[in-house]
Amino acid sequence: MRILLVVYDNDSYIHWFPQGLAYISSVLLRMGHEVVIYQQDVFHWPEEHLTDYLNRSHFDAVCVSVIGGYYQYRKLLKISAAINRANHRPTFIIGGHGPAPEPEYFLKKTGADIVAIGEGEITTVELFNAIDHKTPLKDVRGIAFLDGDKLVKTPERPLIHDIDTIEPPAYHLFPIDYYALLRDPNMSNADRGMPVLSGRGCTFKCNFCYRMDMGHRARSIEAVLEEVSLLQKNHNINYIMFSDELLMISEERTVEFCNGILRSGMRFKWNCNGRLNFAKPDVLKLMRDAGCVFINYGIESLDQQALNVMKKGLSVKMIHQGIQATLESGISPGFNIIFGNIGENRDSLKKGVEFLLRYDDHSQMRTIRPVTPYPGSPLYYHAIRNGLLEGVEDFYERKHLNSDLLSVNFTELSDDEFHDALYDANVTLLSAYFDQARDKAQQIAFDLYKNRNSSFRGFRQT
Repeated sequence: MRILLVVYDNDSYIHWFPQGLAYISSVLLRMGHEVVIYQQDVFHWPEEHLTDYLNRSHFDAVCVSVIGGYYQYRKLLKISAAINRANHRPTFIIGGHGPAPEPEYFLKKTGADIVAIGEGEITTVELFNAIDHKTPLKDVRGIAFLDGDKLVKTPERPLIHDIDTIEPPAYHLFPIDYYALLRDPNMSNADRGMPVLSGRGCTFKCNFCYRMDMGHRARSIEAVLEEVSLLQKNHNINYIMFSDELLMISEERTVEFCNGILRSGMRFKWNCNGRLNFAKPDVLKLMRDAGCVFINYGIESLDQQALNVMKKGLSVKMIHQGIQATLESGISPGFNIIFGNIGENRDSLKKGVEFLLRYDDHSQMRTIRPVTPYPGSPLYYHAIRNGLLEGVEDFYERKHLNSDLLSVNFTELSDDEFHDALYDANVTLLSAYFDQARDKAQQIAFDLYKNRNSSFRGFRQT
């Protein structure tokens, strides 16, 4: 079969490498299929281009995967319309965390033939065998489709226990030189970065998270480093973004992982997602010694009651201690703070702003966004039960219009009061960020002209 995988344009200058599609590409290639990548992300083609491309080329199937989000939802609708307009429309399959929690709605809204739900590597094999040999789709686990107007949702696909058995991403199908230009904190202009997965899943159960696979499965450190080594040799990659939901899943795993890097003798910069209850000085020092330069933390709130409601498994004391220890280790922390979860108020927001003003090292621009109850999350079902949300159509068509605007109000503030509070908070944070940037630029100018710094390379930005 000839299969087209669409990488959608999310309006970024340089896009994140599409890891999910790259993993699926490896599976399809092993099955003997021909795989073509449609790079809307790289070339910023309008949707009309996709229709023309499908009219000029023969494909047996076309696949699109999106995460949840207002932009992704509307982009999927545009791409779906373009596919459906094609004269010789292939079998149309959608997947990802966006469609998976509400497959019936997405099937009817997009006109797609099939939704793939959950981890895709084994489902892909069975699904394309069924399409190729015209056997019943109902026998394929982990998918949904319509039989007339009736939804058929097959039994859930078990997770892949040993993820070392999964083929590595099909890097050769993608323009790695383009994706390597993506900038992350503490990268130099000469660094070339790529994301790598060291594990899948997360053991925590935050109420706003719409992840559907439970638990955590770690790759062997040897397998991870082998992939990093190939990226170094084949593509001159020297900065790795470990894109796991949570690399710091425990102190033991983090220590084992860092010791593995040090024993290997490999040297590269890296970042990861972390947990502040595991951010201990000795662990952080080891991470720094192993090349870690940035840890992205899900802080979410500095209000203990809100943290408890979210089921974060964190205390405010842990957060302060962990951030202090991270800064003292020489690693930059990433500060993710959201506002508007159940029971939060203006004081909750004020605590978040004060925390950022105290600790932010400005390795990234950080603002505070409203919490969003994405379909599939416990918060989404709470909103429906309490009459704050009618369902998926209400969410995507009327409520979730932008990630920086309120979609569902879980506080006692009016919507106007809520947005006024976020405006004041983020103006304060933006002013602090640009004040720091101005001071830094002025210091560079002083060093250049007063100290005759001949190593200066010009006032420019990445």
